[in-house]
Amino acid sequence: MAPDRELATAGTRSPRHPPSARSSGSRHRTDRSDPSTNPRRPLTKKNVPRGRIISIFVVIAFVYAVLGARLFDIQVSQKDKYQEVGLAQRSQSVVIPSERGSIFDRNGNALAVSVERMSIWADPRVIKNPDAYARKLAPILGVEFNGLANSLGTKNRAFVYLARQVEPEISSQVKKLNLAGVGFTPETKRYYPAGDLAIPVLGFVGTDNNGLSGLEVGQESQLAGKPGKMSVEKDPQGRVLPDSQQRVFEPKSGRDLLLTIDQSIQYEVERVLVDEVTIAKAKGGVAVLADVRTGDILAMANVDGAITDVPAHPAKAGSANRALSDVFEPGSTNKVVTIAAAIEAGLVNSNTAFEVPSALMIDGTKFEDVHSHPSQLSVADILRISSNVGAILIARTLGADRFEAALRSFGFGQKTELNFPGEASGILLPRDQYNATSMASMPVGSGLAVTAMQMLQVYLTIANGGISVPPRLISATIDANGERHKKPLASSRRVISESTAATLTAMLEGVVSDGTGTKASVAGYRVSGKTGTARKPPYEKPPYRYVASFVGFAPTEAPRLAAIVVLDEPQINATGGLIAAPTFSRIIQYALAVDRVPATS
Repeated sequence: MAPDRELATAGTRSPRHPPSARSSGSRHRTDRSDPSTNPRRPLTKKNVPRGRIISIFVVIAFVYAVLGARLFDIQVSQKDKYQEVGLAQRSQSVVIPSERGSIFDRNGNALAVSVERMSIWADPRVIKNPDAYARKLAPILGVEFNGLANSLGTKNRAFVYLARQVEPEISSQVKKLNLAGVGFTPETKRYYPAGDLAIPVLGFVGTDNNGLSGLEVGQESQLAGKPGKMSVEKDPQGRVLPDSQQRVFEPKSGRDLLLTIDQSIQYEVERVLVDEVTIAKAKGGVAVLADVRTGDILAMANVDGAITDVPAHPAKAGSANRALSDVFEPGSTNKVVTIAAAIEAGLVNSNTAFEVPSALMIDGTKFEDVHSHPSQLSVADILRISSNVGAILIARTLGADRFEAALRSFGFGQKTELNFPGEASGILLPRDQYNATSMASMPVGSGLAVTAMQMLQVYLTIANGGISVPPRLISATIDANGERHKKPLASSRRVISESTAATLTAMLEGVVSDGTGTKASVAGYRVSGKTGTARKPPYEKPPYRYVASFVGFAPTEAPRLAAIVVLDEPQINATGGLIAAPTFSRIIQYALAVDRVPATS
């Protein structure tokens, strides 16, 4: 390079080689250990050009300035950001489960609580003999040997659950084995102190303590709370560092639920319903009992009928709450809606007489009465003996528009305000699909479908003087501090006038005292109610299947309690009057005693 050559000749000159030697291609070898023979000399401060020195210093200064700015940015301006990144790289987050809220009945009896249990896990990477571990653990955990050995031998995993939420005696046995690589994690398990009592209402939770059905899932936002989190610093080997920085976000406990359900009444309703389902050899049954004044549900029972060697029993966990999820044709219990609308419109009163034949032929379909009767019947008689033809004649007087408006005003075709998971809306024809046949079938409770709760709400409205008070299952929530937050009653609305409600109440008392519902009577009390018997489709093809029901309230003069009983496909006494009415009587009698309602007769 030219600069090097210039610098080399600027000092003590080295003898040049003769031209002859350069031209011949030969090179003169020198001893590099002898400075006098070395053509290159080290650069010194004395012989470095001043401009080059300045350039070097400028470059160095620039580099230091950039590094300094970057260090300032990292250590000062973005200190918190990079601390977070560093902590994240060497930390592990641990979820702190929240405490799930409990569920109580109206008297404070626990229906659902969470108890602490241990879950057992393993780190297969540190287990040298999976088979030996499996032989020791399988009998204690009650699991199959091969499956457990395979789990323990999965070397590509650092964590496997061996058992979740085990009983204390099981975790204690495993701890005594002192097995390396086997650990324990405390968890909570849902426990239902009353067993399967009201379980379709309560629902149940999964292994991870999340609600899966019933109120457990419907009220998840209230019950679950909010999990916390803890960050722990660890070294590259995964060991917790002593004096490590920890960040803890405390969990927020869920709220307790205070239900309107009464545990003792719920137990009795389920017991009575099991008896009656068994007697009737029914497919199943539901019953709902409510406070007339508040709409509070005191009992909501679901019973499964006998199958093979299994007797009738209250529905188990995982069963639908059929009082809200299943729909059925209400039969004659719906006649009260037809008559209520006609009275409200001023078209009839309880004494209005109709010429009622024993049968009517409408568009090729025959509608007939089950019971023989005089040719002339009053409106009260039509309800008392449950005349199908009479109800059809009243509906003709009313007209389709007013009839459809009454159905919707009473709540048909829409869910209640319970907001219960899986609740059905029922089935109600759009107004533009009404015809002569539907206007004959729907007034007598065929050609439409309701839930048990919807039909009970009709009679609650009548018992409450014509005012609809939406049903309620939850009366209050209780927070982690023990503070109670009352759930206000939903807004009530008037459906029919007080005078219409009073007229219907009196006529419904006649059904029980001297009509199709005499078996619903209760000693010492005046009772009002209506029987219902509906044939399930296919209607004309034997063997015929029925839904038998009874809806009513007591005491007639000052209603306090109302109830509905629905029996699905009874094989014996397959009518509302013969099987559902006596079931209602047993239920309402017990509830009146529990609520200390004084006898009146």
